Parts: sequence; C-alpha cells; structure tokens
Amino acid sequence: MNKPYIIGIAGGSGSGKTFFLNRFLDHFSADEVCLISQDDYYFPVAHNMTPEENKLYDFDQPSTIDNDQFERDINKLVAGETIYKEEYTFNNPNIEPKILEIKPAPILIIEGLFIFHFKGIGDLIDLRIFLDADEEVALKRRLKRDLIERGYSHDDVMYKWINHVVPAYKEFLLPYKTGCHKIIINNTQTADNIQAVTDEISKELREKILS
Repeated sequence: MNKPYIIGIAGGSGSGKTFFLNRFLDHFSADEVCLISQDDYYFPVAHNMTPEENKLYDFDQPSTIDNDQFERDINKLVAGETIYKEEYTFNNPNIEPKILEIKPAPILIIEGLFIFHFKGIGDLIDLRIFLDADEEVALKRRLKRDLIERGYSHDDVMYKWINHVVPAYKEFLLPYKTGCHKIIINNTQTADNIQAVTDEISKELREKILS
C-alpha cells in the first residue's frame, strides 16, 4: 500500500469540525477514507474525579492527550495496519464506549485541537484545513453541546470556556492558522455553505489522489 494522502483538520471548540467532517466524509466510501480523532486519546482520568474536580481539570492542554499512542496509531495506519481503539465518552455515564475499528485507506484524516502542535503528527500532514468561527458563535455551539450531550451545567461550561478553552485556542492552535492550506470560516453552519466547500475539496482530492 502506498502512503496515504494525509489531511489534518483542526479548529477551536465550536468551530463546527464535526459538522464539516460529516459533510466531507459523505463524499467518500469507507474504503477510500479513514478518520482518526484526537478526542479518543485523552488519558483516562475523568472517571476518578468529583464533579468539582472535573470542572477544574483542564482538558484543553496537550498534556491531557496520550500523544505517543496517538502518533503510533497514525503511523500504523500509514503503514497499512488496522487499529482498534476504545472511544472516549467524555465522562458521560450514559454512553457505553465502543471499540473503534479504523482501517487504512488512500485518504487518512486526522482531526483534533493539537494535531498541528504535535510536531511528529504535524510533519506527516499533506493538507492542513483550519476551521474557525467568531467567538460568540463558537460559545453558543459549545453551550448547546456540553449542556445537552455531556451533562455539564451552564456555570461549568462558562468556567471552562473562560479559563481553559479560549487560552488553549490562542496558545496551541491559533499560531498555526496562517500556515494552513485552507481556512474555512464557519459562522453560519448552513448546510449549503459547508456542502459547497466540501464539494470543492473532495473534487480536488478525487482528481489528485483517487483518479
């Protein structure tokens, strides 16, 4: 198997990465593309915490990610190996974690907050995509997600946003924005807008990689 074409997709919390990824993946079959997410490589610490400790723990730091395992698994995919990884459920007791089977493919997508910051991973990436949104829009999305999907209180979400999320974005992600090949401003999350962007990128990839 030839080395896959590696796409790195990063963006701050609330930038709409998941929405973008879902629209993007719709353009490809399962044997054409595979996705590996930084979110599944958090060190398993949250289950030992009280709610107050969880509130104060800063998940928006590179040190919370098992970067060594993340990089090893990426390199296995590059080498044509299938990997198996338990998904991370963000301390939600209502979700039973699944075992993820990630098979190698001609296009490998790596997504996450720190993927450009981790040099060993960043150096592998052929196409860097940066998703961005105005802070007010991003916060609204973060509130909706964390209140509904992850069971946090409004005060906890705001504490993390002010003390963890925004400082981490400015330190570990924003400095890499200008070095990205494509910068996508995603303030509306309108399906038509994102669809048009993913149509364009996927067409380029089909002509360049899959033809």
